[in-house]
Amino acid sequence: MTAIDELLADARIPTAPRDGFDVGAALRRLAADAAAVAAKPHPDTVRATQAGQRLSVVCRWILNKPDAADHVDRLAQEPDAVTVDQLDVDGALVFACLLHLTDHRESAQFWWQLAAGAGHRAAAYCLHLHHLALGESREARHWLHVVTDDVLDSEAPDGTFLDTLEAVAMYVRRTGTSLANAPTGGLEMEVDRLATAKDDSCIIVQRPDQRLADLLHDFTRR
Repeated sequence: MTAIDELLADARIPTAPRDGFDVGAALRRLAADAAAVAAKPHPDTVRATQAGQRLSVVCRWILNKPDAADHVDRLAQEPDAVTVDQLDVDGALVFACLLHLTDHRESAQFWWQLAAGAGHRAAAYCLHLHHLALGESREARHWLHVVTDDVLDSEAPDGTFLDTLEAVAMYVRRTGTSLANAPTGGLEMEVDRLATAKDDSCIIVQRPDQRLADLLHDFTRR
């Protein structure tokens, strides 16, 4: 063997042992890791989804309160009320929650704003969650400030208010169960009827009528 042959023999790349590095398996792991990163939702998306879930929990609580139908009844009997001072503010909150749960979200925002403008903290909290679910951080921060700080004239909520809502919402997300009933198909149809009966120049669902209030009475008696 010449000197050149010896040099080439020394430079030869050794063959990997059978039990050595598995290139195919490594590539598969890299592909799986990349897919997992791509599938992981953005934190803002997670936050918006959780806010929407919390809002649904809150709306169902409000809709199932024993006096919910009474307030909507009074709201329906005030057709000439045009200012916040003339409205049943609790009725506006309940109606907004019903609109939200029946997928009339823009109208729900309008009625929540009426109630929040009259000093209703629960309506302001619903608006906070509503805007957070839409990814509208600035508006969400504004309404959270209204809820937690001394902005409204009404009495501040109990210190455990938000923590309790968070805990219940997490339970509902984890178990998929809630003691508060969702709107029935009949209620949804009545809201849709009001939505289609409104003036074409207005995109907001107008105040409830007695027919809807009566059906809500039946719903809350179950």
